[in-house]
Amino acid sequence: MNPTKTARYAAALVVPALLFTAACGSDSKDDDAPKSGPVGKVSGAFGSEPKIEVPKGAKAADEIVVDEVSTGDGAEVKKGDIVRLDFAGNIKALGSTWAKGQNAAPKAPRAQVVQEAGQQGQMLPTKVADALVGHKVGSRIQVEGTAKAIVGEQLNPQSGIKPSDPLVWVVDIVNAKKVDKKGEAKGEQAAAEAGMPEVKAASQKAATITIPKGEKAPKELEEQVLIKGDGAEVKAGEGLVVQYTGVKWEDGEKFDSSWDHGGASAFPIGVNGVIQGWDKGLVGKHVGDRVLLTIPPNQAYGADPSHQLAKNNLVFVVDILDTV
Repeated sequence: MNPTKTARYAAALVVPALLFTAACGSDSKDDDAPKSGPVGKVSGAFGSEPKIEVPKGAKAADEIVVDEVSTGDGAEVKKGDIVRLDFAGNIKALGSTWAKGQNAAPKAPRAQVVQEAGQQGQMLPTKVADALVGHKVGSRIQVEGTAKAIVGEQLNPQSGIKPSDPLVWVVDIVNAKKVDKKGEAKGEQAAAEAGMPEVKAASQKAATITIPKGEKAPKELEEQVLIKGDGAEVKAGEGLVVQYTGVKWEDGEKFDSSWDHGGASAFPIGVNGVIQGWDKGLVGKHVGDRVLLTIPPNQAYGADPSHQLAKNNLVFVVDILDTV
């Protein structure tokens, strides 16, 4: 159970749950596409919300069609890079990152997509994410096709979308970085402060976190930098690349670790995309830090009574590897 919320992004974003029933598309590139031009008409500059128009009765191609609306001058995106993206779809069910939460401050950063290029994420089908590979940071990419071509067998029949309906995504590639999946914080680790759990972090393994005997869980968020890095400060709205291990304070049982499923993971930070304890405890820290967090239920999963960790105080050890 990773630190993303039950609904990963801010409530204002339209999660495409009704569109997809499971993993979308395939991980392989459609080498035969594109064979025809796009039917969607896109207006607006990179970095601003796009307007997408699909003529009534338009028929999309039966294979994925990729069009570079505008070309950036940044690094070329490679498969496996962590990318930070904005996107919008031609219908509400596809979602958008351009909407802000109702209570968001006017200048607060929006929750953008942070995921691995060439892989399915929470918000984009695999074929859409895969289409970004080979394009440059700063580019606006249009990806379209029939629902059958892009979503395939995972199209949810309850969505009301027909397999022949045209689907259009417009994606802005905001940033991209290559990430070392085996990366970890380096340096001498400080001893845990009084009342805080003890941490033993063997290289390339989930950390061992020992809850202090007889100590009650802190009622407020507690944090300690165990290894101090010298990298850039983490800012709200960025993608955060980390290794992490989480245990329950109540019994010390591990419930998740990035080391258990492929290594470094990436999340949006400071935009209500992860549990509150992460947003509060990691924004302002630095790349290279190893951070110990003890998080009460009201800043973890307590808002969702059905969540298996709703009543638990959580302890995380987080290595901050990079920002995107």
